[in-house]
Amino acid sequence: MPGLGEQFLAEVEHACSRLGEHQSLGPRLDSEHRRLGLRRFPFALIYRIKTSKVQITAVAHDRRQPGYWRRRK
Repeated sequence: MPGLGEQFLAEVEHACSRLGEHQSLGPRLDSEHRRLGLRRFPFALIYRIKTSKVQITAVAHDRRQPGYWRRRK
């Protein structure tokens, strides 16, 4: 059985795969970002579409201060 870290990585990869198929999953956070929650872990992918490609801005913990990832460039 894979360890927790491997399970987390598999969940992130699965979410990325879903985004590759459906680029408008998850609710909008602002004019360009969306949030896609992971199913088994309290994390979400924060992403945007740039030149028709998915760009992951953050893998954000659900219980951390909301929007902390906005300071990233």
